[in-house]
Amino acid sequence: MAEFNYHHLRYFWAVAHDGNLTRTADRLNLSQSAVSVQIKQLEAHLGHTLFERRGRQLVLTEAGRIALDHADTIFSAGRELVGTLQEKGRIRQAIRVGALATLSRNFQMEFLRPILNRPDVEIILRSGTNTALLQALETLNLDVVLSNRPPFQDAVSPFVSHRLTEQPVSLVGTPGRLKGKLDLIDLLTTQPIILPTADTGIRIGFDAWIERLGIRPLIAAEVDDMAMMRLLAREGVGLAVLPPIVVQDELNSGRLIEVDRLPGIGETFFAVTITRRFPNPVLADLLADRDI
Repeated sequence: MAEFNYHHLRYFWAVAHDGNLTRTADRLNLSQSAVSVQIKQLEAHLGHTLFERRGRQLVLTEAGRIALDHADTIFSAGRELVGTLQEKGRIRQAIRVGALATLSRNFQMEFLRPILNRPDVEIILRSGTNTALLQALETLNLDVVLSNRPPFQDAVSPFVSHRLTEQPVSLVGTPGRLKGKLDLIDLLTTQPIILPTADTGIRIGFDAWIERLGIRPLIAAEVDDMAMMRLLAREGVGLAVLPPIVVQDELNSGRLIEVDRLPGIGETFFAVTITRRFPNPVLADLLADRDI
């Protein structure tokens, strides 16, 4: 194999970060054709197309995204070498994780725990809506998406949903709000209740359960963010219907008390990926034998 040409890699790296061939050529005071030739030579050497054109935009292919990760590492190590000759630049693998904005932070931490202290791994964590995160996953800007709402699956869907765990759902509240009462049905009929919004799996299960019991609880708040439910429960606004993992610290400290598990109601967590020719190797460590 011919010796690798790092000049080709640098031109690719510049275009990938600029996102525009014309802008890069102007910045480097080169013709567009000269920069384009350099990238084509790199593609020929690697045996893979690194960009695809969508209208006027250049979008990285999967091979291009991997090449960019390595280029970032290479040129970062070069800068470190110039800065100090007594320290070696570490080769670090980036893992890009997207998480539904309303997802439990405690759950996210438990998912990431196997790699939190690894010096060879850089974690890039982003939050957003399910739609935005799945789009980022499909365009290879994310390696995995954490969600409690798996994407729709059909024969042409690119998504793969890995079921991580199902967390039970409980009724929790402050000691002052409970006042020693731990009868589940009595509390549901006499105390204000903090609930997830109607489009969530927990709420659908809860509504069906209380319908069977013939209960009409007083709803204090309907919230689409588990972090906000946690705060409202801590303030004693009402009793909250949520997975205990969301308020694990408060339960351990006694600031909140778990009254009882709600039968047949749970929240399922998923790690969503897409089938890739070059999967991120860190994913294997995150998805292996998971039961958070």
